[in-house]
Amino acid sequence: MQVPILTYHGVNVAGNEYAGNDHVAFAADLELIHALGLRIVPAQWLVDNLLGRAGHDLRRCVVLTCDDGSNFDYYDLDHPEHGSQRSFFNALLDFRRRHGRAAQPDLHLTAFVIADPQARARMDVSCLVGRNWMQQEWWRAAQASGLIGIENHSWDHNHPCLDSPGPHGLARGDFHAVASEEQAEFEITQAQEYIAAQMAPRQPRLFCYPFGHVNDFLSRDWLPRRGPEVGLDAAFGDGATPVNADSDRWNLPRYICGWHWRSPEQLRDTLLAAADVAAA
Repeated sequence: MQVPILTYHGVNVAGNEYAGNDHVAFAADLELIHALGLRIVPAQWLVDNLLGRAGHDLRRCVVLTCDDGSNFDYYDLDHPEHGSQRSFFNALLDFRRRHGRAAQPDLHLTAFVIADPQARARMDVSCLVGRNWMQQEWWRAAQASGLIGIENHSWDHNHPCLDSPGPHGLARGDFHAVASEEQAEFEITQAQEYIAAQMAPRQPRLFCYPFGHVNDFLSRDWLPRRGPEVGLDAAFGDGATPVNADSDRWNLPRYICGWHWRSPEQLRDTLLAAADVAAA
């Protein structure tokens, strides 16, 4: 098993070219993955195999994720500088219309969302353009579509736009700072409970570290001990390597669009390298 996990951010719109626009990249990457003869599968399949719960054939497979849970994930939006942006969800629908369901029967995107509505409102004003583009009303529809899964990206991302210190003395702007029982419960358990309440009867089972910040307390102590108790199966960081049978379930590596690759050619090389290892 050698499965690369690719990650996108809907708020990354710095133009309308591949290197600066995750929506342009996402649509192009769907076509590239398919042209290479690779299969897109849900992140939960990968985790279930790691935990010995399932035996999915994951040879030559790719997992897709996106972070933060902005409205860009689900809705087409008019960016004030760069015009209409096709959402990740609609890009998936476009791909399915072009190729048919049989082309990628397990097509799926895992969306890691920020839970706290007040924090999302602050981020919308501080980091976007104050148009209420960090809402949650689309979560249930996305989940019901079968194309997107809603998962846990913490309570408030410990975002630098929030007042510091936060609860339990939490210094803002760095998820490495989440290093106590109280802070972990505030950021992760509280988010689990909130997202589960919005998505009932389904609850989130996957967690993604904000900023890709993985510390030893969370990955080696709190999550192995408390994660299963609060309903979590695994956690995702960055790492830029494929997931294999020996990967740490509490720090699964991902490739980040715009960071680990910035062109179709770079992604092609990454995917082919992982596929070659899997084939071998």
